Amino acid sequence: MTTTVPRDLVQASGGPRYAVAVAVDALGTGMLRPFLLLYGIRVLGLSATTTGIAMTAGIVTGLGCTPALGRWLDRGARSDAVAAAMLVRVVGVALLLAAPGGNPGMFAAAALFLGIGNQAWPAAHAALVATVSSGRTRDAALAAARSVRNAGMGVGALVATACLAGGTPALRALAAATAVGYLTAAVLAWSVHVSAAPPTRPASSAPDAPAPSMSAVLPANVVFAFCLNVPEVALPLVLATQVRASPVWSAGIFVVNTVLVVALQVGVTVRMSRFPRHLTLMTAGVILTLSYLGFLLASPLRHGLAAPAITVVSVLCTLGEILYAGSATALVAATAPPHALGRALARLQLSTGLGLAISPAVMTALAAHGPAALWGSLAAATLLAATAVGRQGGRGRRESVTAAVGPAAVGPAAVRSRRTVPPE
Repeated sequence: MTTTVPRDLVQASGGPRYAVAVAVDALGTGMLRPFLLLYGIRVLGLSATTTGIAMTAGIVTGLGCTPALGRWLDRGARSDAVAAAMLVRVVGVALLLAAPGGNPGMFAAAALFLGIGNQAWPAAHAALVATVSSGRTRDAALAAARSVRNAGMGVGALVATACLAGGTPALRALAAATAVGYLTAAVLAWSVHVSAAPPTRPASSAPDAPAPSMSAVLPANVVFAFCLNVPEVALPLVLATQVRASPVWSAGIFVVNTVLVVALQVGVTVRMSRFPRHLTLMTAGVILTLSYLGFLLASPLRHGLAAPAITVVSVLCTLGEILYAGSATALVAATAPPHALGRALARLQLSTGLGLAISPAVMTALAAHGPAALWGSLAAATLLAATAVGRQGGRGRRESVTAAVGPAAVGPAAVRSRRTVPPE
């Protein structure tokens, strides 16, 4: 197995300028997204209900735009699509800054554009990486981008937290800085000039049908995506309402989750890339199931043991999250027909976004009925999804990625790409 060094990994991810664009975009997202609700309430004077509805509408509408993005990607768009996802969010932030107090319409429009950009970026980014790299190198590049985004969002969230004490002027300044960051990232992403010649679709293939290997992955992915909201929604809720623990435990779990993802995502993904991706995704589901059962056993503990036990189990949940994030997109990128790569990635993002959109409501509703309802239901659903993925992998063509792919290797998609970036 050839070792992927950082410099080669940067090239496989789109080059130095694109790597900087990803980091700047993540920093801006971390500064704004977790505090958009507070901006609507504190700066614009909207009610919490109105603000929440507007944000939800933006997320749902953003998901509705993913099919159009998939078609654009299949016509060859790559860096243009990534830049567009960033520019759309610049418009959203500009609307935030222009919105007068007490105007829910302007806030809803801002949430709409921010939602479209947030939902479009993952598929556009994955398509670009799949165009300039392949095999293990592509898997590692996708994992590296996730680590960078987690780190950038973590730093951005810390900056935003520090700004909260400054009140309305600080929040407006924070929004303006975010807009500048998005604009800078868009320019950097566009400057790499990566595109792909649309491949000829085989006459016998249906243009809008998912690949056979994805028929189980897409519905299972809705359930798997719940794990991404466990540290942010389920665990804080359980610790606050059922365990009655200090908020410090929730913050600590979130920090541990972020640090582990940043530190382990690339290494774990590269090591697991020697196995079939269906198997890795199924393993992620099994580990997540075990972690949910661990939360179920830890929640009833008394005498100050519940919170530490939940924190320990959260490490297992994070490992499942790392395996899931490192294999789901890689699996789709590797198995989708070349002429439908964009639509396949868009469908994956649609299923991920759907899982993220409904998971807070599902988790809070289940938690109201006790730990058994919450963690038992999540464990059963995740194990069912993992079983479906495993069966699909057994029936379909099992990928073999044991042949080493060098860091500078490029796949068939990259051969079709037009890249006008000068050597850096």
